[in-house]
This record gives sequence, structure tokens and C-alpha cells, in this order.
Amino acid sequence: MGKGRLEAFSDGVIAIIITIMVLEMKVPHGENLAALMPLAPVFLSYILSFVYVGIYWNNHHHMLHAATHVTGGVLWANLHLLFWLSLFPFVTGWVGENHFGALPLAFYGGVLLMAAIAYYILQRAIMATQQENPVLAKAVGRDVKGKISPALYAIAIVSTAFEPKIAGAIYIGVALMWLVPDRRIERQMGA
Repeated sequence: MGKGRLEAFSDGVIAIIITIMVLEMKVPHGENLAALMPLAPVFLSYILSFVYVGIYWNNHHHMLHAATHVTGGVLWANLHLLFWLSLFPFVTGWVGENHFGALPLAFYGGVLLMAAIAYYILQRAIMATQQENPVLAKAVGRDVKGKISPALYAIAIVSTAFEPKIAGAIYIGVALMWLVPDRRIERQMGA
């Protein structure tokens, strides 16, 4: 079957996720900069989550561009990814409201870890549909970033038990690692 509905549905869900995240930020009571200071953790957690959702949207777009068709397995794998992405507004709000506390940061990392696993499953499901022309498999190659990221999330989750700032730094570091768009698929599609 074609991939158009999958792309449109996924884009819509991701747009709603971003909208819900921004709606979690409450308007400050006051008209000076001091009124904004209590919102700093909420805003910082929003920025980080916005970047992560943007990274997933960008890479999801490129991955589906390489797909020629989708199967029922791909549809379910995509829903699995969207489920974990849909939890971003909840964990983002929790982290921000609790000033990057240990337990919220651990749950944030859990959602990041599960989203990374879900993305990997979707990637493999799409590759399974491309046996005769493995464009995505060639583009992904060894996928070093894709393998390092879940390991770093796991380390960050454990680190929240003794130093939550380490977890925050790891989450930011992984986001920075993925911020530069992945050109492997574009290069492979052009080849």
C-alpha cells in the first residue's frame, strides 16, 4: 500500500504533540522579567523536547521518503513510535515543573529510550519491505548514532540516581548529536 496516509497521519500527530507541549507553558503573572524567571525550567524543558520532536519528525520524513510502500507491520511500528512521542508533553511538563528533578529526568530518559527503540523497530520494518531494493539499509549502514543514543539514554537514566545534572547534559548532548540533519538517506536516494 502507499505511504501517503502514513506520512500525513504522522505529521498531524507530531504537530499536535508540539502544540500540546507549548500549551503546557502558562502565562506569567506580571509584566517584568522577574515574572519570567519561575518559568525558566519549563521553557528550557520545552526547548529540549521541541528539538527532540523536530529531530524525530525530520528523520521520520527522510526514512519514509526512502520507503517505496508500507505494510501492516510498518503501520503498527509507526504507531508504536507515535505512542512514545505522544508522551513528550507529559514528561516535558513534569521535568519543567519540578526543576529537572531526578525522578522526572529518569522518566524523561525512559521516554527518550523507548522512542529510540521504537524508531529502530520502524526502521527495521521498513527495511524488511525493501528486500529487492534496500535503499534504506544502504543509507543507514552501521548506524553508529542510532546505536549510541539508546546506550547514552540508559546511562543518563541511571545517573539520575546520583547526579541529575549528568542526565540533563547527556540528553542535551544526544540532541546536539542528532541536530545536524542526517544526509545518508538523501545521498543514497541521489545515487
